[in-house]
Amino acid sequence: MSLDIKRPNINKTKKKTGFIVKMQLNNNRGGKKRNLFFFFFTNYYRWILWFFLSLYFFTSFFAGDQSSPSIHLLSNHKTSSSLPSRALIESSVIKTISTGVFTGMKIYVYDLPASFNVDWVTKSDRCSSHLFAAEVAIHRALLSDSSVRTLNPEEADFFFVPVYVSCNFSTSNGFPSLSHARSLLSSAVDFLSVRYPFWNRTHGSDHIFVASHDFGACFHAMEDMAIEEGIPEFLKRSIILQTFGVNYKHPCQEVEHVVIPPYIPPESVQRAIDKAPANGRRDIWAFFRGKMEVNPKNISGHFYSKGVRTAILKKYGGKRRFYLNRHRFAGYRSEIVRSVFCLCPLGWSPWSPRLVESAVLGCVPVVIADGIHLPFAEAVRWPEISLTVAEKDVKNLRKILEHVAVTNLSEIQRNLREPAFKRALLYNFPMREGDATWHILEALRSKLDRSYRRSRVLSQ
Repeated sequence: MSLDIKRPNINKTKKKTGFIVKMQLNNNRGGKKRNLFFFFFTNYYRWILWFFLSLYFFTSFFAGDQSSPSIHLLSNHKTSSSLPSRALIESSVIKTISTGVFTGMKIYVYDLPASFNVDWVTKSDRCSSHLFAAEVAIHRALLSDSSVRTLNPEEADFFFVPVYVSCNFSTSNGFPSLSHARSLLSSAVDFLSVRYPFWNRTHGSDHIFVASHDFGACFHAMEDMAIEEGIPEFLKRSIILQTFGVNYKHPCQEVEHVVIPPYIPPESVQRAIDKAPANGRRDIWAFFRGKMEVNPKNISGHFYSKGVRTAILKKYGGKRRFYLNRHRFAGYRSEIVRSVFCLCPLGWSPWSPRLVESAVLGCVPVVIADGIHLPFAEAVRWPEISLTVAEKDVKNLRKILEHVAVTNLSEIQRNLREPAFKRALLYNFPMREGDATWHILEALRSKLDRSYRRSRVLSQ
């Protein structure tokens, strides 16, 4: 079977077209001028159409160029027309990689052997739920977020190294121990150095680790020992997400870092809220439950909590308006939700999980830790939702709280009810906008100058 394709008779087509136009002209009784216009149009309509189309594209091109931010950059600088403008190049690059919630920032999560992370969680459920579990929560959140995570390391700005050093933080007798941390991290770095090119090319400056325990990147629970051992040399160029932070010079934060909140399970917060009194009444005035030594033990030359908790116990223990308890209670968050003021004294280090627990459960945190750097200061306006009492002033604690109670307590409590504060201090799986992991990513966005990929693109 064959198909016989006949071309149309061009002359016949033209003749037919002309006939139609002539018929329209004959039917139009608009006068000589109108007939003259149609006569001109029928003979030169192709040229007229071409002229208007050219004019349209020509004006559109210049209108679009005038609205371009790159052109504005050039118009403010006198440059030679023979050389390309660096301002124009950089502007176009930034515009290309600035899409998305975090301006196109991408993080590659290393798939390390289970011995560095998952095995620890398998051995103990507590690993993913205790106050040091931010390392697990951040890892899981990043794995679940397709907008930031990339499976292609070549397009990554940062590299997340998921090593769980805090899972085995406490020994059988309950005393904190991080003796395994340095060797575990060193093994992970050796693993990456051999199998990937990314650590070696920057010496780890675009790599992220979590140190969610007492003195952060120094990996020791006792401050004097932490300072003596210092930050491991192989981590000094990296970015550390750590719960430890102070507002003064300290060897354990002399590394690029982000201060993050300790981990509090969101479901435990919800359970406490569900058990709160229906009338919203807070019948406990000043609350603290936790380790308080009657006679502080001298460990490594230092007293626990620098003696602050002992001073509180001796001064206010048994007082009617102070609910102080030294014994552990799994449901203690149900007591926080009934309290007006929650005392947050330092432990071995300045920070405490009570900072987060109090704030998210509507109890005014009373921070007693000199020089502490609280997490996400730009998002969580701590001065508006908490009190700060100097360690030396615990002897006047009652007078301070009574003064606040009759002045601005209602304002602080109103601020605590803002959902944004609670959201910023809790880790979710998957990550939610405005939660703790989200704010960590916001902080990382300000460190994009450490991105090897971006520095290469901008230098081209």
